[in-house]
Amino acid sequence: MATNDVDPTSMQAPQQVDLRPLAGKRVLITRPAEQAAGLSRLLEAEGAETLALSAISIEPALDHSALDRAIQEIKHYQWVIFTSVNGVRAFVGRLDQAGLDWSALQGVRLGAIGPATAEALRASGVRPDFVPEEYVAEAISAGIGPVAGQRILLPRADIAREALAVELRRMGAEVEEIAAYRTMARSLDAQTVNAALAWRPDVITFTSSSTVRGFVAGLGGAHLAEALRDVAVACIGPITAQTAREAGLTPEIVAQAYTMPGLTRAIVAYFSPPQQRGAFAST
Repeated sequence: MATNDVDPTSMQAPQQVDLRPLAGKRVLITRPAEQAAGLSRLLEAEGAETLALSAISIEPALDHSALDRAIQEIKHYQWVIFTSVNGVRAFVGRLDQAGLDWSALQGVRLGAIGPATAEALRASGVRPDFVPEEYVAEAISAGIGPVAGQRILLPRADIAREALAVELRRMGAEVEEIAAYRTMARSLDAQTVNAALAWRPDVITFTSSSTVRGFVAGLGGAHLAEALRDVAVACIGPITAQTAREAGLTPEIVAQAYTMPGLTRAIVAYFSPPQQRGAFAST
């Protein structure tokens, strides 16, 4: 006798379709190894596969004497302005080495160039007095207020841009720039770079001008356009994008908010249907 019963063991479970916007996309991350994980998590939450190829490394300054002296004389400054998370970490490390903490800076105002730097200050036990609305050096000078006659300390990378110091000096401030740490291009051999490109990434991310330079140096004599054919170049902001152009790259993706979440949103927008791109990029 015929039956309409179906043997459940003969049924196959329906395949799960990943509807996340970056499902099936591969993203190559050139951040320092210790900082790549945060961006990886953001991208993977949107469905991407990620691979870290650190183009730079963050190293201690060769000589700490200038920063140590500034810390001992910290009461003579009106501002300390941090332009990166690494600058905060280096400064806190030297504070600790001197047997001091943030209480030594009582009366000294603190600036942070963006939300990640501001969060690093908060995590270390202090709140920034000023965070600009736009996360580039020029926005600090535009929003910090009158600084004529004031002493400002900038603990920063050895290869940091001069724009902030130049503008603050133009405003009449006495600015002391101190290399609190070094940004070093990693020695990427051709085999390592080619193996990463053989993974066939859809996107390569650059989160600073130094990551661009480090990656380009790792390519050696390879032709950039050929090496990155069919790979979208994503930059965290206009300054990094300009460095990429000067190196011979064409940035297809430039974040509107110069943060890791902002870069993630820009990548999502790039791969989204046209009608959705504006919503993703601006949120």
